[in-house]
Amino acid sequence: MLCFLHTSADELRNQQPSLLDTLCSGSYLDVEKTARWFGAVLKNAWKCVPLSAACRLNAVHFKRSCRFQLTPMIQRTFLIDVMFGVQQGNTDIFLSSQESEAAYTPSTAYPQTFAVAEAKFFKHVAARAGEDSFHLGCLKACAYILVGYNFSPYELKTVLMHLLTAIPVECWSQSYFVQRMEDILHYLRCCVEEKRLDHFLIGNKAVPAEIILPWEFRVSVPPNLFQRVARDPDRHEQALYETEMLRDRFKTLLTSGK
Repeated sequence: MLCFLHTSADELRNQQPSLLDTLCSGSYLDVEKTARWFGAVLKNAWKCVPLSAACRLNAVHFKRSCRFQLTPMIQRTFLIDVMFGVQQGNTDIFLSSQESEAAYTPSTAYPQTFAVAEAKFFKHVAARAGEDSFHLGCLKACAYILVGYNFSPYELKTVLMHLLTAIPVECWSQSYFVQRMEDILHYLRCCVEEKRLDHFLIGNKAVPAEIILPWEFRVSVPPNLFQRVARDPDRHEQALYETEMLRDRFKTLLTSGK
């Protein structure tokens, strides 16, 4: 195979099979073609792995990702979802094959994802917190009580990340669980009242320096994740109502011991 990066398009087209035609549409990397190619390559490679004699691999190709079903002879089946990403420079921000929020995402479009940077932030917190730190338990509890409401898990995760930089890490142990959950719900309520929830990674000086962000992230005004609330009075009223319902649901769960 000729070098895909340093060889001219004409030379790439002349080799058989052509990587340019296999992976690209025009001069753009095509995620749907990449997913098909990766699935086929892995299925063929699996036949050469000694483990294949004791473990069956089934590949399911989706438009923008691959799912592999790994079935050992005597153990439970494992599902492995593979997403594709391109690192943005040398930063912790990636362009990802995941679907965007738009109704239609072209196969040559890669939405920006903050997943790697956010995971690095939580590792940063865990390294400084004690073994009994319960900040991820708070995140799971938030996801549980959110069911049926219009707030997204990402919005609650953003609230949690803001609070993790504002409240000392030693105050996130399990013994502070109730207080921290009340802080999260109170912070959410204040954001709804102000019709503004700032993005955590953009324009936030509290982000640890070890998380590598593009320069423009550091100097930009943080986007408002509550734009829909700011623009629509009915949504604002509904969001205020739901913050009260979330508080009541949390109190009910505490009372019931769940």
